[in-house]
This record gives sequence, C-alpha cells and structure tokens, in this order.
Amino acid sequence: MPTYQYSCTECGHFFEAVQSFTDDSLTVCPECEGRLRKVFNAVGVVFKGSGFYRTDSRASATTSEAGSTKTEPKPESGSASTSGSPTKVADKTVATATSAPD
Repeated sequence: MPTYQYSCTECGHFFEAVQSFTDDSLTVCPECEGRLRKVFNAVGVVFKGSGFYRTDSRASATTSEAGSTKTEPKPESGSASTSGSPTKVADKTVATATSAPD
C-alpha cells in the first residue's frame, strides 16, 4: 500500500497516510479540520541496464547522421559580404563580414 503526503492549506500541518489505491483522498485536516492538499514529490528513479545513457546510443546516432547528406553554403570569393578576417568556429573557418563606414 502506498504512502501519501498531505498538507493543510489553513494551518500548514504536514503528515503522511498509508492508503490503498482505491481509497478516496483525505480532505479534512485532523488538527484544525481545514482543507487538505495532496503533496506530490519527484520520484527517485534508477536506470539500470543498457539504453539509458548517452554512450549507449552514440553508435546508432553517428550512422544515422552519416546516411544524410548535408550541404553547406560556400562563401563567394571577392564579394564584399565575405571580406574580412576569417574566424575559427567549431573547427571550421568562417569569413566575418565587415561593413564600410558611412
């Protein structure tokens, strides 16, 4: 049988109650007879086995990326928009644009 946590909205009394799944939720505070609210918390989950970690799916991710063809735009040579000093970004050289003063 699961344990549920309740908190009173009026007096702040906090308690736990062991109830069956089929039992109705408690609605009246045993301390002040105020209104109760069921408290939900994060559940502690432990993932065991394969398939849950980033390294488990890495081999399949690289094969799916290798199958797709991606084309990257090539900078035009001699264009005013690509003149400037090249900047290295993520192991790729990209030309930075410079604007002329007005």
